Amino acid sequence: MNDQPERWTRSTVYLDMWVDPADDPRDSESSSPEGELPTLQDFLTNYRITLRMKCEGLDAEQLARRSVPPSTMSLLGLIRHLAEVERDWRNWISEADPLPKLYGARDADFHGAVADQAVVDAAYADLEREQAATDAALAAHPDPGERLGKDRIAVRELLVHRIDEYARHCGHADLLRECVDGRVGQ
Repeated sequence: MNDQPERWTRSTVYLDMWVDPADDPRDSESSSPEGELPTLQDFLTNYRITLRMKCEGLDAEQLARRSVPPSTMSLLGLIRHLAEVERDWRNWISEADPLPKLYGARDADFHGAVADQAVVDAAYADLEREQAATDAALAAHPDPGERLGKDRIAVRELLVHRIDEYARHCGHADLLRECVDGRVGQ
């Protein structure tokens, strides 16, 4: 007996895509932004949208479903993890004492990703709040070469690191979503 979901896509134009181009909120048809900072911000925004797209339409159990053992990774865990790292990135650019962890000990972001709608709602709220706070902290520093925090990290480096983190986890989300309900696409 095969308990694997059948692969499918919502796209009718390009079968290797998540949605049809006309329905894609990432606005890939417009011209690219001018300048380094707007380009980096555009890439980050698109990866953030991609992660949400990979999670949309799933219930709490599906979002909390783990990948292959012994991994604790789930789509809900990724949402919680990215909220945690958004908070941590603010620590990189601050001279103040570090902000406390959102979820506690190491890997608590994944371990606490349980199939409960209240946990799902809290995770999305945490992610939105932490993204907005990090965005606001960086908005005060529009020079990508400016160095911040105790370790003097460049704004550019932090933005590239954020893009890298979201891109990597969007790749994980591709596989996790396919395991949950068979939906595929970029």
